Amino acid sequence: MDKVVIFDTTLRDGEQAAGGTLNIQEKLQIARQLDNLGIDVMEAGFPASSPGDMEAVKLISKEVRRPVICGLCRAHPDDIDAAWEGIKNAAHPRIHVFLSSSDIHLLYALKKSREEILGMSREMVKRAKSYCEDIEFSPMDATRTEPSYIYKIVEAAIDAGATTVNIPDTVGYTVPGEYAALIAGIIKNVPNIKKAIVSVHCHNDLGLAVANSLAAINVGARQVECTMNGIGERAGNASMEEIVMALKTRKDFYNVTTNIDTKQIYKTSRLVSELTGFSVQPNKAVVGANAFRHESGIHQDGVIKMPITFEIMDPKDVGIPASSLVLGKLSGRHAFRERLAELGYSLGDDDLMRAFNAFKETADKKKDVTDRDIESLVAEQQRTVSEVYHLDKLQVTCGAGIPTAAVSLTAPDGRTVADAALGTGPVDALYKAINRIVGVPNKLTEFSVNSVTEGIDAIGEVLIRIESEGVTYTGRGADTDVILAGAKAYMNALNRLLSARKPSASVKSNH
Repeated sequence: MDKVVIFDTTLRDGEQAAGGTLNIQEKLQIARQLDNLGIDVMEAGFPASSPGDMEAVKLISKEVRRPVICGLCRAHPDDIDAAWEGIKNAAHPRIHVFLSSSDIHLLYALKKSREEILGMSREMVKRAKSYCEDIEFSPMDATRTEPSYIYKIVEAAIDAGATTVNIPDTVGYTVPGEYAALIAGIIKNVPNIKKAIVSVHCHNDLGLAVANSLAAINVGARQVECTMNGIGERAGNASMEEIVMALKTRKDFYNVTTNIDTKQIYKTSRLVSELTGFSVQPNKAVVGANAFRHESGIHQDGVIKMPITFEIMDPKDVGIPASSLVLGKLSGRHAFRERLAELGYSLGDDDLMRAFNAFKETADKKKDVTDRDIESLVAEQQRTVSEVYHLDKLQVTCGAGIPTAAVSLTAPDGRTVADAALGTGPVDALYKAINRIVGVPNKLTEFSVNSVTEGIDAIGEVLIRIESEGVTYTGRGADTDVILAGAKAYMNALNRLLSARKPSASVKSNH
């Protein structure tokens, strides 16, 4: 079978989703898990966009050695130089140059002619080629560009040294039949096309990103650009897990394979959701909470008799554990460690002890501790590893009187600092008290509470977003006490804000 190259852009296009800001260590954590997943190319970032992105790309290039590490850049000398600076220490570096090609972009954004764009494409690909052999070129907004011009610009890029040519559906405009025809036309009409891999990059504005990507693969595209959970600009990118499992489940139709270890999909999905703050919808294909749940009696009966009757994928193939092991307050550390291993977690001794202590505290409050509870507890422990301020104690009074909150925090210098505030409700009072101590101006833009599992004793997860100086920061917290969970979420968001406080300009690509 032919192999399809999986190009992951979770750390670049995925992070551009509104509110999806990641710090450098979070990017590295995701990069390492993407490496475990088996992706072939990792677009680690856009080095010219900010000093923070440059630092993250450099760190990932140094630490993650198996996959190709790619840096994105505009067709501009300074951007190309910055991209090379970011990835030059990678074991397998790639520079990815993009330049608008549609008449809409040329007229309104770049104010340049088609001939000028052709010239820029040649020169900038040549400049990138002077740094490394592996060069990718993308004509941005390709699906709204006249096909005959796409043929010319792709041919010029390959002549200049591009080894991958990517045909992006930048604004999610195309439909499967049309996109397949464009890709097939490129393969047929570009004379030097066999010197490069044809790649596709689809956005989900019409909900067709995965369908378009698969249609392109079916006519000869051999690299697909995607993100975990389909996160990204606007409605997101093509979802990696959906593409990979479609190719695996229907290998009889597509006759291609990938290098992805599908048993790592569920763990990767949970990690990306946790760190970006974007919850996975219950009915999300492959990784949603309901993806393998059956409510209909007919379906339940069929699955009990033979799973293949109503399940086209085995949950274990995407890393969802199937076990009858039930944990409770009498369970020991060995059983807890075994369950963590089944869920895909491998913790060091210190992290294991912290997670186990949190598990025992939770088990005292509820009879049975589910897999989702355990995942929530592990995530909660990881959130507290690198804090600027630490939440020590809180006391909240509410009801018919005036809601009041008192808070005690450990400051960066080790001092214990306490304050109190009044509010319109317990959460408002709590956040005001914390703000009086931390003193960082911010605006709360989103606050949501969800139950991790069913039952009155369930763990509550709070997700919040705060905005400061035009940048959004996400925070999450979990506890059986939702007010305490809200405090943890706010501290998580504030700590991310404080850690990211570096002056930098930001340049984003919608490619």
